[in-house]
Amino acid sequence: MSTLNELMKKHGQSANADIEWLHLVISEWQLIADLSMADLVLWVRDANGKFFALSNARPSSAPTLFYRDIADSEAPKQWRAGLEQVFATGQPFFLASEIFDGIKSRFEVSPVRRHLSENSEVADRVVAFISRHTKIDTTIQPNKISINYLRAANDLLEMVAHGEYPDFNSPTGSKRGAPRANDGLIRLDQEGDVIFASPNGISAFNRLGVDGELEGRSLAEAATMVMKDSTNVDESLPLVLTGRAAWRADIESETLTLSLRAIPLKADGRRVGALVLCRDVTELRRQERELITKDATIREIHHRVKNNLQTVSSLLRMQSRRSESEEIRDSLEQAMRRVSAIALVHDTLSEGVNQDLDFDQVFDRVLQLTGEVAATHNTSVRTVVDGKFGQLRSEIATPLAVALTEIVSNAIEHGLANRSGLVLVNANRKPKRLEITVSDNGTGLKDGELGPGLGTQIVRALVEGELRGSIRWFSPSDGGTKVSISLPIG
Repeated sequence: MSTLNELMKKHGQSANADIEWLHLVISEWQLIADLSMADLVLWVRDANGKFFALSNARPSSAPTLFYRDIADSEAPKQWRAGLEQVFATGQPFFLASEIFDGIKSRFEVSPVRRHLSENSEVADRVVAFISRHTKIDTTIQPNKISINYLRAANDLLEMVAHGEYPDFNSPTGSKRGAPRANDGLIRLDQEGDVIFASPNGISAFNRLGVDGELEGRSLAEAATMVMKDSTNVDESLPLVLTGRAAWRADIESETLTLSLRAIPLKADGRRVGALVLCRDVTELRRQERELITKDATIREIHHRVKNNLQTVSSLLRMQSRRSESEEIRDSLEQAMRRVSAIALVHDTLSEGVNQDLDFDQVFDRVLQLTGEVAATHNTSVRTVVDGKFGQLRSEIATPLAVALTEIVSNAIEHGLANRSGLVLVNANRKPKRLEITVSDNGTGLKDGELGPGLGTQIVRALVEGELRGSIRWFSPSDGGTKVSISLPIG
């Protein structure tokens, strides 16, 4: 399905400011659909005077009228008159009843005006239209809850028509645990006193420790009574409890955590009240704290493993320097590089919060290890990396780092010993595979065949066994050695 940007440009609406505002409207209009217990459709008018749907929202509180998305479809004939009237007058349109797809429903259209910053003027130009479709045969009979929900939805639609909702300064962070209409709704007057509280809203504050009813009381004062002994208070909580700012905050007691979201209600640019949504997120916050603790523990484990491996590497280096046998010294130095390569991966993992890591960063440090090889073999080697490895899981990164350390070290130690040269590493990242080639302009394979050394055995075991990939060595016709590796990463 096409994105909002694509649909806007397809139908002749290319203003970036309009697109940005409509993205913001769509990110917040689910609340209006839920409070209205109705479907919403966003429309735009093209240069030919036709109306096309950009998106639609279904209510979570009532059956939907649209069982299929209608984005990019032209408005049916029966809706065009209402859309044209709003386009011509800039005023809302209301039709008591109609039949759509055999279902009786109410049809309403409201204009959408743009407001992009606190100091900007609202343009008189209507940038889009929102139609609201309410199924009459399934509409809940009027009661205190449904009347107040619909009143809140109408207020929000009226604010959309004047470019005052959504609030441009409202938080745009993660909505994990954000309260929704049916979690609990409280309506405040201009002074911050409660004039309506849904049953779920009352229950949430009762569980927090607020006794009795909420209506007729200051929400901020009621919450303060249970927070007076608390030492951990969200600094934005007063603004949310009084409805003075479009913001979110958490309020906590010993046994409960409530997530609150305030939506100031405005008329003629003046705040006349607010909606406060509330949700019991006690269990969610407990899980988040556990995850934070586990992440910190895992990072500490990686840090300690890295330190232990570096200690082992230092011991191997010391033993190598004390050895009088050239063969033993070379073997210990090779073991030291392998251990150091594994330590690099754990060091990188200790800095992040997940088990994926940027292998390009790791490989840059691997190349620093191989620089020591060049220094001990009287050669000047230039290493060039072409392409990106990207993010890799730790179970891939560790054996790959050791294998590449071994391959590059061998290229320097055997192919380019006592001479200057180039080692080129090419990484070609595909959706499901990673293709790597390591080539040098050294002496090439002796007699065109691969030697049976321990390093070769280690590399083959890591690539073909642990990584389930393939590897081959060969000498190109223009000289040198090339190693080709193919790994599954999907």
